[in-house]
Amino acid sequence: MTIGSSVPRVLGSSVVRSVTEDPRTRGPEDPQQRIERIYELQQRNRAAVASTTAAQRIAKLRRFEKAIFAHQDDIRAAMWEDYRKPAAEVDLSEIYPVVSEARHAIRHLRSWMRPKRVGMRMALLGSRSSILHEPKGVVLILAPWNFPFNLTLGPLVAAVAAGNCVMLKPSELTPKSTACMKRILGEVFDESEVAVIEGDAPIAEALLKKKFDHIFFTGSPAVGRIVMKAAAEHLTSVTLELGGKSPVIVDESASIDEAAKKVAWAKFFNCGQICIAPDYVLAEAPIRDELVDKIRRAVDSFEAGNPGGKRIVNERHFDRLTTALAATKGTVAIGGGSDPASLKIQPTVVVDPAPDEPLMTDEIFGPILPVVTVQSLDEAITFVNARPKPLAAYLFTKTKSVRERVIKEVPAGGMLVNHLVFHFATHKLPFGGVGPSGMGAYHGKFGFEAFSHRKSVMTKPTRPDVTAMIYPPYTEKAWKLARKLF
Repeated sequence: MTIGSSVPRVLGSSVVRSVTEDPRTRGPEDPQQRIERIYELQQRNRAAVASTTAAQRIAKLRRFEKAIFAHQDDIRAAMWEDYRKPAAEVDLSEIYPVVSEARHAIRHLRSWMRPKRVGMRMALLGSRSSILHEPKGVVLILAPWNFPFNLTLGPLVAAVAAGNCVMLKPSELTPKSTACMKRILGEVFDESEVAVIEGDAPIAEALLKKKFDHIFFTGSPAVGRIVMKAAAEHLTSVTLELGGKSPVIVDESASIDEAAKKVAWAKFFNCGQICIAPDYVLAEAPIRDELVDKIRRAVDSFEAGNPGGKRIVNERHFDRLTTALAATKGTVAIGGGSDPASLKIQPTVVVDPAPDEPLMTDEIFGPILPVVTVQSLDEAITFVNARPKPLAAYLFTKTKSVRERVIKEVPAGGMLVNHLVFHFATHKLPFGGVGPSGMGAYHGKFGFEAFSHRKSVMTKPTRPDVTAMIYPPYTEKAWKLARKLF
């Protein structure tokens, strides 16, 4: 039996009756009508959802986890249809991260929701103060196409754990994945609490005209500016998970074997279509050729069963990448081939492209890796810091002083030393950008907090206390005491 197909939606021990009307009684809806209807449903239901207990929210997350595993084969098939994503990569980068996020929230949600007592200064003795995490209300999640499940349902876990109603707009570039998500979520949630809105850019624009209590967006900096501008019209808070050109610095002391293998894996995983993929490598001159050669060997090993290259999500992105590659002034040291019929591009390494060409000015988001020669660590740090702050920065070194200097001097959303992308995988670290690469963060408790308002609560006794000294008429004696207390 499919999970949720013939059982009531349960919150804790009580059955929640749907506030939606029977869909069989409705006529056909156009996308704008669907947006209006669901938005109004969620506005009416927000107080009920916000008042749910930790036990009730945990019950929903458990049903959500079970539904994902019940549809694991469907998820794999949908992603294969959308852009030929292998089943192993679907499990590793889509299903398991979402399930892990849900399980982490299930384990810790009671603690997250518990009011946090805080101490008071001398002048406020007698008062009791705490911080409550209050749901923001009705939130919008705008998700990208490169990891359609992970980057849609990961934030959803945080929003549900925080007690919000959620409208989700996945990318139109992965329609099979979106349809699959819609089926799964429809078995777990009533659309008055969680609903998937399908459509392209005009649908996103229509959603952005509504007054949400928070908007969570993952995508490009260009679209992030549009989202932030729309949010400003309603003074809506935002979390922006954007991209950027994430650098890798490889110094002379690094293990070149390890650096090459890890760079090749992280760059060409998911066809290079990862917001925290290494966008370019800065290699010190004495080890550059060895590094490129060992990247070649790693690519040959990883791609032994896939000589045709990596499939790009659609023709527009394929043309963007091949145009940038054709325009390079660098040396194509590895790969370089492409096939318009299958939208495939070989894993490619370009050595020393010009600093002002598209490969070095735009986020690549594909299986092309520039390797730039630098003469020193000083030059590498200057190169990175002359560009917008990246979402991630990576360093390969065995030298403690180099590690400490790069961590201190290179601003980035996150940093990883002697590996790549794995900082995304822990619930204990906030994941987010800085400046042009984003604002706000999520994962684990940080996601719960992103979708919550931290409400300050102070309770004072009705009897007179030391604050009475600030009432007029003001005396010198009172002000002397006030200066000591405050």
